[in-house]
Amino acid sequence: MSEDFHDPNYARKVGERLRSMRKQKGMSLQAVEAASDKEFKASVLGAYERGERSISVPRLQRLARIYNVPVDQLLPKDPDDAVWGGGMIDLTRADAPVEQSTQAKPRPLDEGKVAIDLSRLEVIEGPERELLRRYLGSIQVQRQDFNGRVLTVRAEDIRAIARLFDLTAEAMRERLDDLGLCLRR
Repeated sequence: MSEDFHDPNYARKVGERLRSMRKQKGMSLQAVEAASDKEFKASVLGAYERGERSISVPRLQRLARIYNVPVDQLLPKDPDDAVWGGGMIDLTRADAPVEQSTQAKPRPLDEGKVAIDLSRLEVIEGPERELLRRYLGSIQVQRQDFNGRVLTVRAEDIRAIARLFDLTAEAMRERLDDLGLCLRR
């Protein structure tokens, strides 16, 4: 067995990731309890988040489904892992996705960026759906952005997506708009 398995700080690190993801999803402990049909009691989830209890792999998988994220996103990152550059990605950067709120006015996007309605992507039909889901999912993993509603993609992402469909960037923007995936700002 690895040393990390016995590391008393590991449960605390997992708990920090669980709390971070829950908050990123905008959910309270009680909301997770309700969404899980009371499988995850608020008090037990709170104990996981504080590192007082260890979560089993099957329960971690079920929680990942509730949060609609890959299960590895609920685990702490290895600080020595070169992919993560020794730390977490800063989600407060200017190029991070714009959070949606029913109360606040959306900020205008920089030129070339497109806000994609991820909830709409789940219900569209067409040949583009699966490829778009996979590509946009990889962006979410890279940014650790799993709010599940909106993803802002950059001009270079649009160009890459367009190449996948053998279109120009402008034609790809139009197709995304035709599919109802582009949010109006």
